Amino acid sequence: MSSGSVRFLAPSVPNSNRFSTRLASATSAQTTATTVGAARLEPRVEEREGYWVVKEKFRGGINPQEKVKLEKEPMKLFMEKGIEELSQMSLEDIEKSKLSKDDIDVRLKWLGLFHRRKHQYGRFMMRLKLPNGVTTSAQTRYLAGVIRQYGKEGCADVTTRQNWQIRGVELPDVPEILKGLAGVGLTSLQSGMDNVRNPVGNPLAGIDPHEIMDTRPYTNLLSQFVTANSKGNPNFTNLPRKWNVCVVGSHDLLEHPHINDLAYMPATNEDGRFGFNLLVGGFFSPKRCAEAIPLDAWVPPDDFIPACKAVLEAYRDLGARGNRHKTRMMWLIDELGIEGFRSEVAKRMPEQELGRSSSSDLVQKHWERRDYLGVHPQKQQGYSFVGLHIPVGRLQSADMDELARLADDYGSGELRLTVEQNIIIPNVHNSKLQPLLSERLLTERFSPSPPLLMRGLVACTGNQFCGQAIIETKARAVKVAEEVGRRVAVERPVRMHWTGCPNSCGQVQVADIGLMGCMTRNREGKVVEGADVYLGGRIGGEFHLGDIYRKAVPCDDLVPLVVDILVNHFGAVLREREEGED
Repeated sequence: MSSGSVRFLAPSVPNSNRFSTRLASATSAQTTATTVGAARLEPRVEEREGYWVVKEKFRGGINPQEKVKLEKEPMKLFMEKGIEELSQMSLEDIEKSKLSKDDIDVRLKWLGLFHRRKHQYGRFMMRLKLPNGVTTSAQTRYLAGVIRQYGKEGCADVTTRQNWQIRGVELPDVPEILKGLAGVGLTSLQSGMDNVRNPVGNPLAGIDPHEIMDTRPYTNLLSQFVTANSKGNPNFTNLPRKWNVCVVGSHDLLEHPHINDLAYMPATNEDGRFGFNLLVGGFFSPKRCAEAIPLDAWVPPDDFIPACKAVLEAYRDLGARGNRHKTRMMWLIDELGIEGFRSEVAKRMPEQELGRSSSSDLVQKHWERRDYLGVHPQKQQGYSFVGLHIPVGRLQSADMDELARLADDYGSGELRLTVEQNIIIPNVHNSKLQPLLSERLLTERFSPSPPLLMRGLVACTGNQFCGQAIIETKARAVKVAEEVGRRVAVERPVRMHWTGCPNSCGQVQVADIGLMGCMTRNREGKVVEGADVYLGGRIGGEFHLGDIYRKAVPCDDLVPLVVDILVNHFGAVLREREEGED
């Protein structure tokens, strides 16, 4: 067995129509080998005193964030207990020094802490690691207790990477919160900035009658590897930029593989052995959005972690560290060509070899994507899972306490978070379904059967808390969807995504209708909040990034525009308006 690997039993899979991994519309640099000189293939980083740093000869033209990392290793705040001292400093004293200011504004992101300097000065958002979106009632109660102490400043969000983010955290409380997280089996380590983000998997893993394989062991391995079992892994904490990974286990592609830097796609090789084809390079950014493309590589389960390690090392060693808009991994793939990048990955594999991709993908190409909201039978006879709609992913402490109670009383004490910002209660015995569906939380707050225009509603944090967001998103997303729903009737869900800025945390490019925040002028010439409107994004086997439909629409004009789009592009029918109704 390869070093750093683990042995899995290959799942039993049916022979059926396969999903043929598609190449994106790509430049010649992505699809052909590019001649790159040996000097370009020299690693830009080296290990010093247990941490990886940019070599002195490659420091010319590096971006400000790289300089912050060079001035002080961010992981020392965790691995060398720097957070203990920092948490005891007053904000006034912290502001006196650039080093300590950079600690709270930048370096603490390596611990999953994001200072909300612009909108919640002195408070932090804390992002966790929650592989596959699986969490327990005990973990949920602990997080509820953390945010409860912050009153109206505290709340939680389900993210578009199956993860928890909690808000309102104050710096003096951080050491105790970190200990509490460890006590319930959670960590926030390496969840922000230039690190590997939360590993995404099938939210129905282990319970879906139609799953290809259970993604949970794999996503857990990824998280354990990346964080060294929550102790900190400095081998992968100085990447050129953030890096996303997912493991696909569903025909529905609920994991959104095409927008990840590395996606494991289940496939069998010519000998019928189970493994994974690899997609690489998917990402969103203000300047460019790219669909992941095939690496032309297949790896068996034994090389699951070694493949991840090799891709990460190639990116860490060779990725650009200048203009932050051009430092995601796809830019490196463009520069080296897909074959050149593949060669660098192969060099870093245990045997310095990488098998070619398999033509036997296990994801069915012609598969109607299912809706997990509502009640659905599990593969375990007599049990069901219940998908709950969490409007734009926002929860209060009381909501989390109630969800934990419901998970214990009706399920197995487990909750599943999804990339659409919803929550699933698994393992509900069928005899308990009706009492569960009658619970007030489900009838009044988190419905299993929300209106069609609410089912696919996603929104980033927005400028309520995020300093980069241009507009408010969460409350506005709900308000617009509700008003549009009063004006038109639709026959199927229409996915509407909101993002407050071009960073696209709300992933507007994969939505049926996407709305990206901007500032614009209204009819009177006044500067107001607005949105660029995207149309035509698709997920699943027919993945496609949406295109700009209309730029700089004032937010007050969005309802009639969305109504028009729904009527003309999605077959919606105008409702009759009551006389005198606005």
